[in-house]
Amino acid sequence: MKKYILFVLLFNFLNSNAQVFEVSDGKLELYKDFPSKYVKPREIAVWLPENYSPKKKFSVLYMHDGQMLFDANQTWNKQEWGVDETISKLIKEGKIQNVIVVGIYNSVETRHPEYFPQKPFESLTEKEKAIVTEALVQKGRISETFQPFSDLYLQFLVEEVKPFIDKTYSTRKDQANTFIAGSSMGGLISLYAICEYPEVFGGAACLSTHWPGIFHTENNPIPEAFYTYLKAKLPQPETHKIYFDYGTATLDALYEPLQKKVDEIMTSKNFSSKQWTTLKFEGEEHSENAWKKRLSTPLLFLLKK
Repeated sequence: MKKYILFVLLFNFLNSNAQVFEVSDGKLELYKDFPSKYVKPREIAVWLPENYSPKKKFSVLYMHDGQMLFDANQTWNKQEWGVDETISKLIKEGKIQNVIVVGIYNSVETRHPEYFPQKPFESLTEKEKAIVTEALVQKGRISETFQPFSDLYLQFLVEEVKPFIDKTYSTRKDQANTFIAGSSMGGLISLYAICEYPEVFGGAACLSTHWPGIFHTENNPIPEAFYTYLKAKLPQPETHKIYFDYGTATLDALYEPLQKKVDEIMTSKNFSSKQWTTLKFEGEEHSENAWKKRLSTPLLFLLKK
């Protein structure tokens, strides 16, 4: 039974449209219309475990698609990741280090260009870029020529959100205690973040990573662009951890052959089982319910005591 309801209003003024969240464990603080000079303002939800105290220091896990993490009553598909329940249980069992979660809402109309790794896209030919645009227009994801701006989104995270979190909460600010996670396109942007900012993020969890970038694999130039980028930009394995997984049903059915090529790159870059894992979840689909079922696995990989 969910029992805590908490409103936190940015700039301390009443907002009649504030979203009500319920969490089973810990508390949630919601910052409405968090400002940015890089991307559209959006909500930032900060989850604090029951043992949170300014007298302790906490690691930080940044998670994309923040509106999908905590409360199924507030999501479009009535599903959630169950972040509060899962992390609370692992902390109480002494299995993971103390951590707070920063859920960054997606901006629905710009989610795809914000989460699509920009530099791999810009390496495509104009003909290849046109293929991407056409595919995304057909799926209704965009209405104009596709141009990712994920570099700006990452600047928003690193230059605006992280300093605010570190100033407002009792956090461990260093790379070894700063993590990032997401699923699908959120998996892509999490991997891109640790590659672009290896000095900021020490670990990334990429669930059901959307390697196609679009929604088919035939005559798709995107995966090869990602492979080339990773060969050049993966962070040092000695100081970074990367988690991948995928299911085999619905959209996840596309991922296995693409993930296997990424795994070959990880091996070639000397990532061992201590720093990297890829897991297959037979029969699991592309949904929050599926990610909720296995969330403890990436958390233990990144945050295990």
